[in-house]
Formats: sequence, C-alpha cells, structure tokens
Amino acid sequence: MRDHFREEVVTRRNRSVESLAYVLANIVMVVAGIYALFMVNLLISVISMEGFSPQMLLEIILVLMMAGIAVVLFLFRDRIRTEYEYTFTNGIMDFAQVYNNRKRKALGSMNVRNVEACGMVASGAFRRFVSLPQVKRLNWFLNRDAELFFFYFSKDGKKSLMILEPSDEMITLIKKYVGAGKFQTN
Repeated sequence: MRDHFREEVVTRRNRSVESLAYVLANIVMVVAGIYALFMVNLLISVISMEGFSPQMLLEIILVLMMAGIAVVLFLFRDRIRTEYEYTFTNGIMDFAQVYNNRKRKALGSMNVRNVEACGMVASGAFRRFVSLPQVKRLNWFLNRDAELFFFYFSKDGKKSLMILEPSDEMITLIKKYVGAGKFQTN
C-alpha cells in the first residue's frame, strides 16, 4: 500500500507589508537600545556628580521604557514573519507555526477520522458550527481571501473549530480519510 503524504507551508501572499514591518521593528529595536544605553550612562554620571533629584524621574522612566521596547522587539520581532505548516500522513495531520523560518512551534496533531465535521468555510455548514455556543476558534491561516477549510471536533469535552488554508490536493487527501458523511458541502 502506498503512503499518502503531503506537506504544505502557508505564507502571506503579499509579504511587502510584513517585510517592511520586520525592518522597522529591527530599526526601532536598535535605536531604542542605543538610546537606552547612552542615557543610562549619562544618568549614572549625573547622579554620581550631582545626586538624585526628582526632575530625573522622567528621564529614568523614559530610559526604562526605551529599554523595555528594545527587549520586547528583540524577543517578539520574529513573530512578524509567521507561517503555518500542515503535514498530512495517512490521515494524521500535524500543525505547526513557524516564526521567521527559524523558530517552530508545534500546534498539535489530529487524526482526521476523529473530526465530527469538516468542509469549506464558504459553506452553510461552517456558519452552523461557528454559531454554536462555547466553540473555540483556532485560526491557523494567513490569507483571509483564500479558500479556507474547517474542522469541527470535540476534545476533552470542549468543542473546537479549526480553520486552515490547505491546497486542493490536501483537501482531496482529507476527503479520502475523513469518513462518510463528515465532509459538509451545504
């Protein structure tokens, strides 16, 4: 028997805004870090020569804020360039979020036979499932104008609705393994 395997990486179609935001985040991070370093040095020398005064409190707050901005941008700038990775192997789907082609965060794995329903987001079935009370939405897609696909399932008593952006080839593989009556068309 032949294995059915497909791996897909979903990226934004228009990456220019994403790239611009990434470059701006790097520039702001460097400028804020350099400013904080110079101002800390200046504040230390002023405090050692003249002593602490309440007028310096505003400068200290500004230095701490700039240092905080630099640290937050250093830690989270890779999340600007986010991709999703879907891997299908004989009915098992693995999901991951990839940041800047460097950091990979596993989102989960599921057997498509265990879903209660699936189908295209444009169908009426999706509107029925999304309107159910206490359904957790998992938006694992990047392009809102794409042909989106959903899985509706329950895990540990909690209802979830996962929205993906798979290709037509992956949807064909999902249909083969999902089971009779679970693929919703209306």
